[in-house]
Amino acid sequence: MDNSGKEKEAIQLMADADKKVKTSGSFLGGMFGGPHKVEEACEMYCRAANMFKMAKNWNGTLLSANTILGGPNEFASYYLCVCHSVCPAAGNAFCQAARIHMQLQNKHDSATSFIDAGNAFKKSDPNEAIKCLNAAVDIYTDMGRFTIAAKHHITIAEIYESELVDIEKAIAHYEQAADYYKGEESNSSANKCLLKVGAYAAQLEQYAKAIEIYEQVGSSTMDNPLLKYSAKEYFFKASLCHFIVDELNAKLAVEKYEEMFPAFSDSRECKLLKKLLDAHEEQNCEAFTEAIKEFDSISRLDQWQTTMLLRIKKTIQGDEGDLK
Repeated sequence: MDNSGKEKEAIQLMADADKKVKTSGSFLGGMFGGPHKVEEACEMYCRAANMFKMAKNWNGTLLSANTILGGPNEFASYYLCVCHSVCPAAGNAFCQAARIHMQLQNKHDSATSFIDAGNAFKKSDPNEAIKCLNAAVDIYTDMGRFTIAAKHHITIAEIYESELVDIEKAIAHYEQAADYYKGEESNSSANKCLLKVGAYAAQLEQYAKAIEIYEQVGSSTMDNPLLKYSAKEYFFKASLCHFIVDELNAKLAVEKYEEMFPAFSDSRECKLLKKLLDAHEEQNCEAFTEAIKEFDSISRLDQWQTTMLLRIKKTIQGDEGDLK
């Protein structure tokens, strides 16, 4: 479908909105409906942004800094960090709307527009998307809307994971989201974020941090009738992290988890750990590998578990570096 007409209309709307913003700041404009013109401009920016979305124009229209900021004003310096001098079309239009909503003290609408801008920028500029999402998060936290702020911290973390591959920053945003969820008593959502942090911490060889998280989440789920089945998985992961650091630590940890959560003793994960500890103590690489194969034939190991087991196996003399 040819959406060039929508794109042209959007560009015209942007130009008309810019004029309304500029004239509203003049002496005569202020006397004759200045605030009303700004509100109209805001609505026009939103319409233009949606038209750009329909035309799939994420980065085709480039505007000058003066156009983006609507000329010098008290909000220009604050939003310069969010709206660059060259912005994708839909994202820029939503940014404009967000700026005006804030000028009109419509904080919720401003945050919503920043979210829309972030989603538009994700198509072409992940860093710009993060700036817009962070601006929305700042507004939501200022309003005391911590659950919504946590949700968008997760979105930022996912951009760092998949688009920018910056795991340290992804961890930071998952941790912040977990803190906000905890503060709102959304413990299940907090635990999901913490498990992400634990998995990445272990991958980055931050084993003490990973152990603390897995023990914390395991302890919080083992008494919950609906979640206790998952506790054995978290204690298993904590044990693997202990095992990488020190064999004796792993033995003591397994004993502790059995005492804390008796159901762990009868789990296949616990039985596997004991076989692996025996094989490691004997430096028996073949027995170590065979125990893993037997477990994997019934309960498939995921990529994280496989990576941790390989790290443990490499501490056995004569290891060939795989689990086959």
